[in-house]
Amino acid sequence: MSPDPILVTGGTGNVGADVVRRLLDVGEDVRVMTRNPGGRTFPAGVEVVPGDLSRPETLPAALSGIERALLFPASTGVDAFLDAARPAGLRHVVLLSSASVTAPSPGYIGERHLNLERAVAASGLPWTFVRPGAFMTNDLAWAPQIIEGGVVRGVYGNAAMAPVDPRDIAAVAVRALLDGRTGEAYTLTGPQSLTQVERVRIIAETIGRPLRFEEVSRTRFREQMLLRGMPGPVVDQLFDGLAARDGTTAEVLPVVEDVSGRPPFTYAQWVAHRVAAFRPAAA
Repeated sequence: MSPDPILVTGGTGNVGADVVRRLLDVGEDVRVMTRNPGGRTFPAGVEVVPGDLSRPETLPAALSGIERALLFPASTGVDAFLDAARPAGLRHVVLLSSASVTAPSPGYIGERHLNLERAVAASGLPWTFVRPGAFMTNDLAWAPQIIEGGVVRGVYGNAAMAPVDPRDIAAVAVRALLDGRTGEAYTLTGPQSLTQVERVRIIAETIGRPLRFEEVSRTRFREQMLLRGMPGPVVDQLFDGLAARDGTTAEVLPVVEDVSGRPPFTYAQWVAHRVAAFRPAAA
């Protein structure tokens, strides 16, 4: 174990929070940078410091004494982080990126992550890129429909993906940080190719309730997504990606097990872990 703390940005998110827990479990010192240090409870032993990627003046103090860091892919502030990291002596940055950067046409989402990867690579700092595909936790968006009526509505129900559990993303990121796996880019999938229809069926089996997927028109569903505040280019890329996967089988990669040393969590295991989210709150 190295005596220097590991900085985690995005430490309250699905991946970052699990990175924090895993690092503590193996005895590492952990520093979490957050905009609101008093707004969240962290595990005992975590050093919590104020900091914001969009406020460059907060970064030198957060990076002081840090040699390894997990960098959250924020839309702004990554350049400022890198500028502060070099004089601070950072020796390894693990960037949470996206599998979309590997697509022939990365699109809006992929280009955004590619720009971050290019900035990190150009900084001169040793780096590792962790590129997950679709998160299993994206399906938590179905929870209100499941609780209220048992019908999940969407488009391209037979589009297949191999969604990955955020716990597996965290496991790979931790190994990258601890093993000094620099200059490597890991594309992550879950262990199964599953359509949306199949995932709804697995949720139904796990929570013990009948559920079904109902196909709606792309135009209608796009309007609903825009009303929820999702940017149009993101919606269009999401839908185009689903359309391209309709009736296909998704590629399943062995990277999670190769790097972490254990099999990735199945979709059913993830649902069991988050089962409370798909059930009505207790009265």
